[in-house]
Amino acid sequence: MLGPWLLGCWAVLGAAFAGQEGCGIPAIPPEVSGLSRVVGGEDAVPGSWPWMVYIQYKDGIYFCGGALISEEWVVTAAHCMVTTDDKVVAGAFNLDPDEEGVQVLDIAEVFPNENYFISGTYDIALLKLATPARFTDTVSAVCLACNEADFPPGTPCVITGWGQTQYDDHQRAPTLQQAVLPLVSTPDCQEIWGDQVTDDMICAGSDGTSPCMGDSGGPLVCEKGGVWSQVGIVSWGSRECDASMPAVFTHITALLPWVKQTLAENSLRAALNL
Repeated sequence: MLGPWLLGCWAVLGAAFAGQEGCGIPAIPPEVSGLSRVVGGEDAVPGSWPWMVYIQYKDGIYFCGGALISEEWVVTAAHCMVTTDDKVVAGAFNLDPDEEGVQVLDIAEVFPNENYFISGTYDIALLKLATPARFTDTVSAVCLACNEADFPPGTPCVITGWGQTQYDDHQRAPTLQQAVLPLVSTPDCQEIWGDQVTDDMICAGSDGTSPCMGDSGGPLVCEKGGVWSQVGIVSWGSRECDASMPAVFTHITALLPWVKQTLAENSLRAALNL
């Protein structure tokens, strides 16, 4: 039975988010205990993060991560500067579009937040897929965290990505990496980063775990009651991927009104053929 917090979330998001029903429950359970870090990281269980996608240029080069929030929509970072020439790759474990079960998807439209600024504020974009993803055991949607109180500071959450595993090694990880990061309170994060950290951001890490270059746009997810919800999008942090400093993520919960409006307006526009 669905908990009231999840039902309440769907009520807030409304009809535009019908694709969220059944979200956040991987068919292949992830194993997240005893992990090290994405910098120097550890392989995920193949298929255990079914919402995780990567975004590649038309020549096949990987450049950012993202997450499926329905069959038709992906959420990523605005600073990834995705265009409709790029591709979304779902169902991957390796950076190999020929891998079994992988879906390479065209992008119909890109919707960066209109308030995005290069300093990192409002660092979110929605990608509308030209052809919906086909949900399978290794491809499905993550929930979006609606209630900040569900995941207080100190909550252990998980990042995933194919970014660099060492700051001075410019090679992408060949297989999907995962790491556990605790959420950090805004005041504690501001002690490190000052007023660069704003209300549309959330922090995690500073305990020996860190995202690195190439992890941008990927999801920060937390689990409650067996359901995984995305609370953040990898946005910015230490240039050296310093794992003693908190990384900064776009705060999904703070930007849900914009997500809801964008989905509603553009789902209706598509239905009316506008």
